[in-house]
Amino acid sequence: MAVHNKHGQYVNPGNQGFQLIANSNYVDKTMLIDLLNTRIGTTERLICISRPRRFGKSFAAQMLSAYYDCSCDSHNLFDGKRIAECNSYSTHINQYHVICFDVTSFISVARRNERPLSEVPNMIVDALQKELIGQFSDLRSDMSLTDCILRCAENSGRKFVVIIDEWDALIREAKNDTDTQKKYLDLLREWFKNISFTPKAIAAAYMTGILPIKKDGSQSAISDFQEYTMIAPRAFGGYVGFTEAEVRAKCDETGMDFASMKHWYDGYRFKGVGSVYNPNSVMQAIQNNDFDSYWTETSAAEGLMEYISQDYNGLTKTIAELIAGIKVPVNPKGFANDLTTFRSKDDVLTLLIHLGYLAYDSEKKTANIPNEEIRQEFQRSIREVHHDATLKRLHESDALLDATINGNEAAVAEQIKRIHREETSPLHYNKEDSLRSVIKLAYYTYRDHYVQWEELPSGEGYVDVAYLPKYDSDYPILLIELKWNKGVKTAIDQIKAKHYPDSFKGYGREIILVGITYDKESKKHICIIEKTPIESIN
Repeated sequence: MAVHNKHGQYVNPGNQGFQLIANSNYVDKTMLIDLLNTRIGTTERLICISRPRRFGKSFAAQMLSAYYDCSCDSHNLFDGKRIAECNSYSTHINQYHVICFDVTSFISVARRNERPLSEVPNMIVDALQKELIGQFSDLRSDMSLTDCILRCAENSGRKFVVIIDEWDALIREAKNDTDTQKKYLDLLREWFKNISFTPKAIAAAYMTGILPIKKDGSQSAISDFQEYTMIAPRAFGGYVGFTEAEVRAKCDETGMDFASMKHWYDGYRFKGVGSVYNPNSVMQAIQNNDFDSYWTETSAAEGLMEYISQDYNGLTKTIAELIAGIKVPVNPKGFANDLTTFRSKDDVLTLLIHLGYLAYDSEKKTANIPNEEIRQEFQRSIREVHHDATLKRLHESDALLDATINGNEAAVAEQIKRIHREETSPLHYNKEDSLRSVIKLAYYTYRDHYVQWEELPSGEGYVDVAYLPKYDSDYPILLIELKWNKGVKTAIDQIKAKHYPDSFKGYGREIILVGITYDKESKKHICIIEKTPIESIN
């Protein structure tokens, strides 16, 4: 089969994209290739990976394209990488035709030329067909795209590896246009659910996006794909982001503080993998030598505020619990894998997991805010939500913080009582754990000024809840001790007897000691507040 042009933009694009990545401060994720190699020639060769924005989806796409593309020799890029140690390495390197494209690029062209998004599927077909006909002399312009691909595979003896980056961009961008979504999904079905084409022409497909494949009823709209998501990454969990070992190695290499890196960017945990970090943010922190929030808004995901302000039963309370550091139960089963079909707060929470705003514990079926970077996003967004219940919580929490700092014991006790009554079910009202959760819910807005610690080692024991002011805050240190069915003075006495404040000598901060107790017989909440002046702890 005669070839006119060695490389195309989308068909057999070569390896220059990955060459730039490999020449940079690269973390070796090439074992992903071995995982895909095991799928070639099996019914599991169609793979869809969904993970949040800025989690390295495009890097993976360019790596795979460079490895499989038969129009180039990529040994110099991969011989020194981990994949080179695998038995499958030499079998598959540069052995396939590759189709590789990013759906967002077609959307951008359509918008720049003021074309409707409904034209994007045909734009993709036209671009691929033009390149194939330009590269292979025995293809004709009257042949369909699938006919062109099939003829190439048959005549060259090489099947195609299809790599689609941001596969779901059109689903997200045309979120209210079901006709455009259907047209696009029909195109994918034509390629990957076609018994007269797919087995003969497609060696493997790798699609990456933010959302899992949209559901058609209760089933995937392209049911032959194996899906790996933030809910269930399974074998691909180690390739969602950076593992803890990879981050620790980078910190050792660059002199970055590992504990700070973990605080800012860790928090996603997968079975069999452990901690997973946001890779873009880790590399940005290293490049800038600065720990900060790099969770910048891009066209790849929707804004957080739009979702946390949804008016679903119980969502406001759940968002408050998340911000307070509480893990909340979530059922992800009913999510339709789009941005418009919400039936309950569970659907909203599931979307936030896919977008990376929440981490999911697959064993406990709970969600939580993963790290400091995302906490700041929540804290920023919650201040902008125009929702009466949320605004009421913000006001009450701000007032509680002021009352605590100003020593207004009665106001603190009254607010704790109100939160305890409103937020705790009768079944759990008289349990000790509920009081700690109430404290975290009550001090809802603490993250504006504080870092929260539970069971913080201090003096000769562990203080129940501590709020330590951020470095740029002039707020005092708050040490809160909780008691159940005991005199409130015992809480303050314990703080003093176990020398909790001693751990904070030299901070140059006033320390406020807060004792809170609940009597289950009288159902009374009592608060005692004492202040330790700076000079007594220096």
